Amino acid sequence: MEKLSNIHPGEVLLEEFLKPLGISAYKLAKDTAIPQTRVSEIIKGRRRITADTALRFSKYFGTTPKFWLGLQDDFDLEEEQHLIFQELNDIISLQNQAA
Repeated sequence: MEKLSNIHPGEVLLEEFLKPLGISAYKLAKDTAIPQTRVSEIIKGRRRITADTALRFSKYFGTTPKFWLGLQDDFDLEEEQHLIFQELNDIISLQNQAA
């Protein structure tokens, strides 16, 4: 079974919010007082969603800040798990050490 690629929050922003609502990155930046370069970098997957950005997006789109931070956390965890996969496999859990 093929593993699905890790989805950056910027892709969710673009595909689930901006495109369906007909909102440009420029309009989002202007309406939320976020620099346009930050919005563009998020959409391109080159920048994280910070607490500041999550608060602004949640107010604008009627979501919660935790929605946006959750997307970012999920992305970060999956990326890091991929990077340190072998090291994680080498760790023996405390429960298994006691047995």
